[in-house]
Amino acid sequence: MAAKLVYLLTIMPLLLPLRGQCGAAATSCRDVVGAGGAAAAAGRSSGGEAGRKQRQRPQVEGMFVFGSSLVDNGNNNFLNGSGVRADYLPYGVDFPLGPSGRFSNGRNVIDALGELLRLPGLVPPFADPRTRGRAALHGVNFASGGSGILDHTGQLTGEVVSLRQQISNFVAVTLPDLRAQLRAAAATAGDRRSSARIPSSDATCPSGNDYLLNYFNPRKNGTEGGTPLPEFTRSLITKLSQHLQEKIGEIYSHSERSKVTSEMQRLYALGARKFVIFSIQPTGCTPVVRAFLNITGGACIEPVNHAVALFNSELRRLVDGARSRMPAARLAYIDSYRIIKDMLDHPAKHGTRV
Repeated sequence: MAAKLVYLLTIMPLLLPLRGQCGAAATSCRDVVGAGGAAAAAGRSSGGEAGRKQRQRPQVEGMFVFGSSLVDNGNNNFLNGSGVRADYLPYGVDFPLGPSGRFSNGRNVIDALGELLRLPGLVPPFADPRTRGRAALHGVNFASGGSGILDHTGQLTGEVVSLRQQISNFVAVTLPDLRAQLRAAAATAGDRRSSARIPSSDATCPSGNDYLLNYFNPRKNGTEGGTPLPEFTRSLITKLSQHLQEKIGEIYSHSERSKVTSEMQRLYALGARKFVIFSIQPTGCTPVVRAFLNITGGACIEPVNHAVALFNSELRRLVDGARSRMPAARLAYIDSYRIIKDMLDHPAKHGTRV
């Protein structure tokens, strides 16, 4: 069942909730299934009742999401001190449940991806007290708008849940809960086998917020303490790699920990086998970033896009290196930057207007 879980890792920009204007449509990811929903494979159909059942069967058992505002589906609603929220109109104006905490007018990419994977319902937010027990069996969303790879990213906007804490919530709360549920189900079915691996999919989203709220933050004189951009980028990649292993010591012995060298490998050790990693999108082209940096005009901010492109190239190398250390895993790197930039540069080709 472990092969049926999807883990999504997405690198996304901050969507600050500006009163009176709707947040950009959420687009992000997590493990096993590809970026922007493109990686979801359509099930083959074979006519008749058997074919209908095949089409209705879920592609995966569950999806676990880590990231920022592009995939947050309501966690920040439960943070009293958060200044990054989307629980008011016009957010949710096209969503059946109204303003739900999604930084979008309607569904976000996780909702669309869950539908493509034929999950039985929307993936619930971790912060909702009801997301326990059986409610977590088909996935949990841990994402928090405004968060980033660095623990202090987002603090200037109030309370957020960092990527480190998101993964800790999965390990400390959801993982034991899932194991208990699966063991109970196995006992009920008369199956004495109790697998330590959890059947799930995982999506982790390193965030462009680290650049916007740190390196390019005007309140910090433009750069993170004068650190050169390549050095700052390498520090983010190193931190991202460390996130997945930092709490592995609570579960594994020293010899086992030595085999775990990245965040993805930490999830891999816990049973994740399918990962979708989304790159950072062209953050310098988003209106909210231009507003945050107090830049007028409609052109993209190329220094920001350059920083994002540098990070994405390092991220791709990180993913390529992880394949040899995680031979049983399936990893998909989604080039969100190229996809979104192509839509901005050639809107007519995609049936949109800019």
